[in-house]
Amino acid sequence: MIISHQHKFIFLKTKKTAGTAIEAALSELCGPLDVVTPYREESEQDRKGPPPQNYCIEHPLKPKRPLLRRLLMRPERYYHPSVGFYEHMPAWRVRTYVGEAVWGSYFKFAFDRNPWDREVSWYLYKTKTKRFRPSFERFMGNRRRAYVANYEIYTIDGALAVDFVGRYESLEADLNKALQMAGVDRRLKVPRTNVTPNKDSERDYRSYYSDTTRALVADWYKPEIALLGYGF
Repeated sequence: MIISHQHKFIFLKTKKTAGTAIEAALSELCGPLDVVTPYREESEQDRKGPPPQNYCIEHPLKPKRPLLRRLLMRPERYYHPSVGFYEHMPAWRVRTYVGEAVWGSYFKFAFDRNPWDREVSWYLYKTKTKRFRPSFERFMGNRRRAYVANYEIYTIDGALAVDFVGRYESLEADLNKALQMAGVDRRLKVPRTNVTPNKDSERDYRSYYSDTTRALVADWYKPEIALLGYGF
């Protein structure tokens, strides 16, 4: 995620929506006081602006580091809530940390993706290291593993908490639309980064689905489907 105090916007990073590429582009706008959270080290070369900065904070409601990691003296994980600001951080926690004045006055935006397409991307990502990849049907049988909690990132108590939700399908155009809405007089190019190589990645997502799994996605992601008007 990124908090630009210079341009007064907050970008909430969702999953499987090219969030790392968006952050790489947005960092070009960031100054020394802005919050830039880390992402995968191998993608850092694509970042257009400053490296991760100002994301480690102290706050009375910040979770403590896991006890086992403290006992074993293991380094902090950049994506864990105990670090402060972190990627895929939900809106309610960002609002808590920045305070109502900043939250209420900054332009806030996020991105999402057709849930049926996103689910296949999540499946390919979560099973990429498996020697024998489970079937999509089997993967979908475990909701805890398969569910992608994007809606929970850009809503608070079920209500939309951002000013704009862009679409993965029109990524660069919607990113520049968001910046224009935020009052930023710049157009950015989104680099191609953090892409998981996969021989199945070009396959039409619809081909993975049975009637059962198609209905599961429709049920799991009713809110964002209704919000953004997605269809199978």
